[in-house]
Amino acid sequence: MTTISFDRIKIPKGFWLGLRQLNIAAHDVVRKAELPLTIVNEPAVVTTAQYFSLWQAFSDIVDDPAVATVRLSTGFETAQLPPSVLAPYYARDYRDALNRMARYKQLCAPERVHIAEEGELCTIELAWLYSDHPEPSMLISVTMATLLTIGRLGTGQPLSARLVEFSYPIRNVQALEAFFGCPVRVDSGRNRLTLHRRDLDRPFISYNGELLEILTPALDRSLEEKRRSKSITEMVKWIMKRSLAAGRPDIQVIAGELGMSDRTLQRRLTEEGTSFKQLLTDARREKALEYLSDPLLDLKEVAFLLGYEDQNSFFRAFRQWEGDTPTNWRADQLGIQAMPPIH
Repeated sequence: MTTISFDRIKIPKGFWLGLRQLNIAAHDVVRKAELPLTIVNEPAVVTTAQYFSLWQAFSDIVDDPAVATVRLSTGFETAQLPPSVLAPYYARDYRDALNRMARYKQLCAPERVHIAEEGELCTIELAWLYSDHPEPSMLISVTMATLLTIGRLGTGQPLSARLVEFSYPIRNVQALEAFFGCPVRVDSGRNRLTLHRRDLDRPFISYNGELLEILTPALDRSLEEKRRSKSITEMVKWIMKRSLAAGRPDIQVIAGELGMSDRTLQRRLTEEGTSFKQLLTDARREKALEYLSDPLLDLKEVAFLLGYEDQNSFFRAFRQWEGDTPTNWRADQLGIQAMPPIH
């Protein structure tokens, strides 16, 4: 099974409703995204890349993405939400709502919501699978704004964030600071929402235990079926490639990202005829060939990006993979004169 077989996103009704709310013609957005116009009127499933194109086109068309973000995250009707997104609104408290959002969002899109609590703060970061390209800025801002809106609607309180960080520039920072009720940093190198941890204990006035007893088992079954239909091998390899530069990937960390124990992950990989060690080798080899095809990267940089502590370790591994040195392989691929390798 290949990654593309499960890189699928069903375009939510809320996307088209948001366009209508802002008086934007759906066909204009689809044309700008260079996608088939039929997706407007028919149930459509797109890849992550196509979904990003839609959001980028949306962002390019609106007059002020920051103002549009606020309107989109506060003007939707919960009745239009799918069960996987609706469940958090009926959670016991804000913490329960965020955890449910992180868990069930996987049913809507290949996106991971990382929640970490430490001291007086709670940080939330987003990560999309199956894409090496940056997420559209408006998609990130709308998602973060929606996470805060969930807390405000559920608790009935005008909650404020502690800090919001975006990796990209924003023209109208003031609009977002007014909405989040806190400083907004741009060009920060990360996309992160920081909340006051005390707010997570606030109970939801919208709590509906009976409804959750119906929704939760059904959503859990759907999530398990979705996970079993996926190739764990491809998912693990993708996560490895994304984190190689930080050092040798740890099985417990990757298992945590997939929402399972390391023993369960090992078992699933065995069932698919591979192992964590083999996937790490495959991931490094594939990324090595990709990096070496870029003449602007020197060999020390390539070794670092692959998570090797020194260049010699990379050279030895590459000889085992390709039977040649990285220098000679690159020369053959790029059609340049090979220089003696520097050790």
